[in-house]
Amino acid sequence: MVRLLASEVQQLLHNKYVVVLGDSVHRAVYKDLVLLLQKDCLLTYKQLRTKGELSFEKDQLMKGGLLDTLHNRTDYREVREFCSDHHLVRFYFLTRVYSEYMESVLEELQSGTHAPDVIIMNSCLWDVSRYGRNSLSSYKQNLENLFGRMDQVLPKSCLLVWNTAMPLGDKIKAAFLPQKCKGQARISVATLKKRVRQANLYSHAEATKRYFDVLDLNFHFRQAKKHLQGDGVHWNEHAHRRLSYMLLAHMADAWGVELPHRDPWEPDLEAWESPGQVEGWQPQANRGPQAFALPPHGPFPRPRPLLPPPALPARPPPLLACPIPPPQVTPPLPLYPQDSYFSSDHVFQSDEFYIHSDDPPPTHTGYTFEGDFSFYPQPPMPNFYPPCYQRQAPVVHRGFQRHAPYGPYMRWRERPRRPQRHAPACQESRPQ
Repeated sequence: MVRLLASEVQQLLHNKYVVVLGDSVHRAVYKDLVLLLQKDCLLTYKQLRTKGELSFEKDQLMKGGLLDTLHNRTDYREVREFCSDHHLVRFYFLTRVYSEYMESVLEELQSGTHAPDVIIMNSCLWDVSRYGRNSLSSYKQNLENLFGRMDQVLPKSCLLVWNTAMPLGDKIKAAFLPQKCKGQARISVATLKKRVRQANLYSHAEATKRYFDVLDLNFHFRQAKKHLQGDGVHWNEHAHRRLSYMLLAHMADAWGVELPHRDPWEPDLEAWESPGQVEGWQPQANRGPQAFALPPHGPFPRPRPLLPPPALPARPPPLLACPIPPPQVTPPLPLYPQDSYFSSDHVFQSDEFYIHSDDPPPTHTGYTFEGDFSFYPQPPMPNFYPPCYQRQAPVVHRGFQRHAPYGPYMRWRERPRRPQRHAPACQESRPQ
């Protein structure tokens, strides 16, 4: 997994329309993506906890939220949108994977000016906990209806990424779980975990059958429960940044985009996956050092170059490649003042080199030996390729040329549509 900068994310999602559908966990996915399109920083405690605000990092609340009423019922709505000159990201809050509201969302996307390029979606916890005893069976049926409907509605160029539900904690205190749900007692944690596992297996199989992409978040975060928040459902800012990098890498692979060649941003596995105490909700300033803490603002430090500066000869010190001669019994040499070119750890023999001129040695210490010294026999010069990190500004290269529309986004009706499965037997005129 490669760590991406905000400038590289902007180029990867240039002229892209991204739609995020899901619950409060995917609202944080939307927020982290919007933040990463503008800044190289993490979400704060307040940004993770707040819902339905009028504006977040230059985005706009379109429907629901504070424009209506904040509540935890199944009819809660929240639609957010972030739009810049070349980026469009929209979020729809879902409480059920397929319903009349979801059908209205699909119709809104289809009738809009622009077609979505990416749809990131998940809906599971509300489906298996808020709709009665038969919630799991109805969830399976709704999944079939959803994927069948999206197969008909979405253009062929649209990338649908279905995310499996993330792991749950041992103690769940989420507000969306009521004390009683339609006459039955509150669902237990063990039962809810079992339903989530079954729902993930079925959604994975159903999405794969329809040839949609699946990102198994339950697998990737199964050993990272110490990054869970105190309610046992939501995750901290480090987990969401890791999730964003996974999604962006998946998009780049699907579009044939070559990401910058940089050392992978892989933290210590023991620090990431080691079992630890679940974090409680507390301000970010009061938290101790954690894994994946970003460096302070400013340019990222680069490794020291392996090659000498450009002004010096581009070759390594010859002594590094010379074979060490076998030890020989020689008379002791007279003591001379210590020279900056010689190390006291190595004894040089008098026949190893000879001096061409009597000029004083150069004063700079950037290179061990200069042209005044010659070795016999000359060792073969190795081939040193310039390291990839010497590039001043890594650029995202596209694997293929994307169709460039007239405006920043392509209109829905200009997209290639899926071919009809069965052609009509005869052409009939439409009623006027």
